[in-house]
Amino acid sequence: MSSLSLAVRDSSTMLRRNLLHARRYPSLTLNLLLTPVMLLLLFVYIFGDTMSAGIGGGGADRSDYIAYLAPGLVLMTVGSTTIGTAVSVSNDMTEGIIARFRTMAIHRGSVLVGHVLGSVLQCVLSVILVGAVAVAIGFRSTDATALEWLAAFGLVALFALALTWIAVGMGMVSPNAEAASNNALPLIFLPLISSTFVPIDAMPGWFQPIAEYQPFTPAIETLRGLLLGTGIGHNGWLAIAWCLALTLLGYRWSKSTFNRDPK
Repeated sequence: MSSLSLAVRDSSTMLRRNLLHARRYPSLTLNLLLTPVMLLLLFVYIFGDTMSAGIGGGGADRSDYIAYLAPGLVLMTVGSTTIGTAVSVSNDMTEGIIARFRTMAIHRGSVLVGHVLGSVLQCVLSVILVGAVAVAIGFRSTDATALEWLAAFGLVALFALALTWIAVGMGMVSPNAEAASNNALPLIFLPLISSTFVPIDAMPGWFQPIAEYQPFTPAIETLRGLLLGTGIGHNGWLAIAWCLALTLLGYRWSKSTFNRDPK
């Protein structure tokens, strides 16, 4: 069997293993998924009328704010879902299963690839669920073409891949599951200081550059542009650059840590 065939076979086995773990222990994924859903409902039905006053020059209504909010919450869902990946990787590293895998005749990279593929798949399913809730409460994207929808899906998948590799690295350097969860909290915190809830120009002037050039804001604005027909500008290139940079950083971090870890 060739090296490529061995890698594909073992990665598929590790993917099934991680999906079975997620199915048997759904509480973590459910808790992380409820965060963006509850924020969506909270900001639409409790704060929606007030928040919409700052959208579109003060002439927007609640339905306009749902359209503004949904793309940001979709990417926030990706960030929150990948926290479960950090916890899962940390458990594997501290409970001895990785040491067992090292003694078996399997492709070394398949352990990490299985976690990454499983996490990306869970992110996509979580996004579909949050998107369904958004549609149920009034989100519409009537102007987006099939190509724009395809591009939006590709952006979400690429963003999920980037954050997953970062989460894998966080999980590998964490001494336990609790530390992994804490280390991965920026993946939930960063969307809160992005353009998810309010436009960048509504923020204090000194803070605007921080909010504008962090990873989430370009991706959110690109997703809004694709689904709502608003301007994308330089955000598309920034989003892709962030995704590629984070993917490369997370991959190299995870691989180097995995190769030198004595456990």
